[in-house]
Amino acid sequence: MLKVIKTKGTNHTMKKSIIAIFAASALVLSGCQTFDPYTGEQKTSATAKGAGIGAGIGVVLAYLSNKNKDSKTRNRKILQAAGIGAIAGGGVGYYMDTQEAKLRKILRNSGVSVIRDGDNINLIMPSNITFSSGGHQLNSDFFKVLDSVILVLNEYKKTIIVVAGHTDSQGSEESNQALSERRAATVSVYLTSEQVTNARIETVGFGEVYPISDNATDAGRSQNRRVELSLLPIRE
Repeated sequence: MLKVIKTKGTNHTMKKSIIAIFAASALVLSGCQTFDPYTGEQKTSATAKGAGIGAGIGVVLAYLSNKNKDSKTRNRKILQAAGIGAIAGGGVGYYMDTQEAKLRKILRNSGVSVIRDGDNINLIMPSNITFSSGGHQLNSDFFKVLDSVILVLNEYKKTIIVVAGHTDSQGSEESNQALSERRAATVSVYLTSEQVTNARIETVGFGEVYPISDNATDAGRSQNRRVELSLLPIRE
């Protein structure tokens, strides 16, 4: 049975540090986006990458670190459950490079953003293409996109997949937290239904805590309502 992890009990100090990292990253990103003619999406410049982009990945890494103090034990259990081996030390970059290239190709003009941060990959799926307003059932038009992503996830099995739900700030904090969990769970259940190994998947709802845009505008709220898939390599 898939377990949805709630964040109500998350360490307050950790939350504050993550928010600080996120805010700094957002300022850097605002002027560092370029258009990628190959993928048809906005792409973060090398300058922005060097300045520490990928606050979504930063949030996920902090969450995993807080939840799993012994990452080696966690990774070992995942590898055993999936029946695979870890990525050899020198091959991590190439492994993630090839995975990223395939994801960018299949997600061209899909509405899904692909962000690379070091050896990690973040897929940002806004709710306007994934869910109806206020709902947690996947839009039928999105199944084809998600199926394409799953093909790559099943080819590159030596990764942890963190499915994280986020909302805007409309409504109560409690309802937003619950909605973010339901949306993340919906995506996770679909992944496992298509043969993605359950042991590789972490499911978490962050509610309204980590916006990526201004909640004071319709456009900003639309960006904040999203599900992110973070792909993290399992190293030796």
